[in-house]
Amino acid sequence: MIERVDGALAAIEKVLIVLLTTALVGIMMAQVVLRYFFNAPIFWAEEVSVQLLVYMTLFGLSLLVRSDGLVCIDFVPRALSDRGRHMLLALIGVLMLAMLVYVVWLGWGWITRPEVRIEQSATLRFPRWYSYAVLPVAVAAMAWHQLAAVLRHLHHLRGVTA
Repeated sequence: MIERVDGALAAIEKVLIVLLTTALVGIMMAQVVLRYFFNAPIFWAEEVSVQLLVYMTLFGLSLLVRSDGLVCIDFVPRALSDRGRHMLLALIGVLMLAMLVYVVWLGWGWITRPEVRIEQSATLRFPRWYSYAVLPVAVAAMAWHQLAAVLRHLHHLRGVTA
């Protein structure tokens, strides 16, 4: 069940990244055309584009956590036996999971602070906490993927020891 939820979450993230990328490209293309051909730039295009890029980056990192695609130094795990490698990766995964849960906790604490809740964006005048909320959401998705990875390593360890 955890693998199915993990896969469904990854599928949602992929669709979200495609939509965000499409929106970013559309906004930037419209900005270029309006600015250079009609001398009428979109005043909010840069702010929204930066936010979309940050969203894409955070959810892209979450997908990298799921696919085990983050940059790592793997000569130690490769030198270990199958059992030792999965034990080490499970331990590292638990530490990473703890860090991600802590970041989610800090993120939610930050965006619920009164001074953050009243802050508004410069051009659109939207509450900034809408944008800031993406951080704990994306990191929570990373934490879920990390939990699934730890459970995969533990499941493999159980199979190796049997």
